[in-house]
Amino acid sequence: MGDVKKVVLAYSGGLDTSIILRWLQENYGCEVVTFTADLGQREEVEPARAKAESLGVREIFIDDLREEFARDFVFAMFRANALYEGEYLLGTSIARPLIAKRLVEIAHETGADAISHGATGKGNDQVRFELGAYALSPDIRIIAPWREWDLNSREQLLNYAQKHGISIDKRSPHEGGNTSPYSMDANLLHISYEGNELESPATEPDDGMWRWTRSPEDAPDTPRYMELVYRHGDITAVDGQEMSPATVIETLNRIGGENGIGRLDIVENRYVGMKSRGCYETPGGTIMLKAHRAIESITLDREAAHLKDELTPRYAQLIYNGYWWSPERLMLQALVDESQKYVNGSVRLKLYKGNVQVVGRKSDTDDLFDPEIATFEDDRGAYDQKDAEGFIRINSLRLRISAKRGRSF
Repeated sequence: MGDVKKVVLAYSGGLDTSIILRWLQENYGCEVVTFTADLGQREEVEPARAKAESLGVREIFIDDLREEFARDFVFAMFRANALYEGEYLLGTSIARPLIAKRLVEIAHETGADAISHGATGKGNDQVRFELGAYALSPDIRIIAPWREWDLNSREQLLNYAQKHGISIDKRSPHEGGNTSPYSMDANLLHISYEGNELESPATEPDDGMWRWTRSPEDAPDTPRYMELVYRHGDITAVDGQEMSPATVIETLNRIGGENGIGRLDIVENRYVGMKSRGCYETPGGTIMLKAHRAIESITLDREAAHLKDELTPRYAQLIYNGYWWSPERLMLQALVDESQKYVNGSVRLKLYKGNVQVVGRKSDTDDLFDPEIATFEDDRGAYDQKDAEGFIRINSLRLRISAKRGRSF
């Protein structure tokens, strides 16, 4: 292990990555550079600086990546209406390629020999971090302590921390601490929960687990109406106020959370092969997906929309499995972005006790909905209904031929 002189560690300041920091120093005898990303996780990131300094770190990077994350990753993903396995809004998955990108950049800036992360050998994040890093820096060395050490239980980790003088915060979140019975990940888009009673898919999560959203039962009794403005598939304003991408997500998270929107409880298929039960809060993302499909419904051509729907599961799977920086994702993104050229207009929504309902959509310049053609009243010759007869007979030809041959289905 002695050939590594400097390593960049993705560092949260929490117990696990603090143990990893000391373990790297002890087992590799190397200098550790820490990188802490502010992705809008609603927790102070500056305390990570003091924690790193107390562990002997000299080079400390704490970066505010909220706007880059929202603009270049989250918004790009929502243009595609991405959902993994029809439900998961990819809140954790979409953050990993940006962290990998910055890890590699800092390694180059500081002359580090390697990068390191705190993802376990059972999860998806190890794949996402490492595929991203290798795509951006093919010869980078990656150290994944969970695949190397023998600290395989919580008790062993706590013993290691105590032995090496690493502070342990045993206060609950309600007491101002960080300890939780769940494994959690948070960023601007979502917060996730795994572990504890959630390891039984049959067990309902404790209502006290949720942090960002009210229970739908406790949400306001009066509906909340809102309007989102779109330009080229991206939200640019909420209720008439222009906002940056990160501010859009923060605003929708707040409003959605107040109205009990965005809770999800699923069992998903991890890339490494196992099934995993997780709970997620994605209030802003839930609103964004519903509204984006609504504005597309009046601005996208039918076949363009259907093609997008065919490709969306593949696009979502690429993100979930860690292939954000792959040629195929970049190709799909170019197609998606081209489709958004005319996705301009506004969507009006009604939020009520956990539900998001589209109650209006319009586009002054790019609306493909023609009321003169679609009307049930007199269309004044805009559509000749007799044309449908030939259309139907041509499309029924193969069915009629099969029936004449006596084939049954």
